Amino acid sequence: MRLYLSSFRLGPQHDHLRRLAGTGRRTALIPNALDGAPRRYREEGLGRDVAELGAAGLDATIVDLTMPGAVNGLGAFDILWVRGGNVFVLRRVLADTGADAAVVELLQCDAVVYGGYSAGPCVLGTDLAPLARVDDISLVDDPITDGLGLLDRPFVPHVRSPEHRASAVCDSIASDYEARGQMCWAVSDGEVLLVDGDQTLLLEADKSTG
Repeated sequence: MRLYLSSFRLGPQHDHLRRLAGTGRRTALIPNALDGAPRRYREEGLGRDVAELGAAGLDATIVDLTMPGAVNGLGAFDILWVRGGNVFVLRRVLADTGADAAVVELLQCDAVVYGGYSAGPCVLGTDLAPLARVDDISLVDDPITDGLGLLDRPFVPHVRSPEHRASAVCDSIASDYEARGQMCWAVSDGEVLLVDGDQTLLLEADKSTG
């Protein structure tokens, strides 16, 4: 299993994502965590993502999982890039389209690299319920609070990242896990959780980039 899980956007460490993908550059940009967001906000965010991925040398195609045939076509890509937004909206779309099972199978077969930021990594964890303090769970009918379980613990982004609006709440969520004696991946903006087979590494932010 190959994972590149960022707290905030692609970040300056994207050479590791390219390394995981080998010579592959075909990237499915999955936008569904933004479903229900204002159109202008969605378009601006996706435009920025496409530009960042392109600047990193990746060939990005927006793949809306709700479109006919989208899920069956995921295996044609080298990288699945699942961007941030509302984790409960994303989880509901994954379940409703069958993409959750498809993604798990592709990763277990090591057929693709899974990358993304914020909600994208969060959905791979075990427990989404505390993230309702950050993302509006009421946007979803019949919300799912179990993640895909591909990570061994919850993923909490934006910790110790005061420039991000959700940082204080995310700090509190991570602290609550710690107080209960439950481990979590508490990841700051600029950091990346990297999984390559049986190796897992938390890459610290590159302070030299400013």
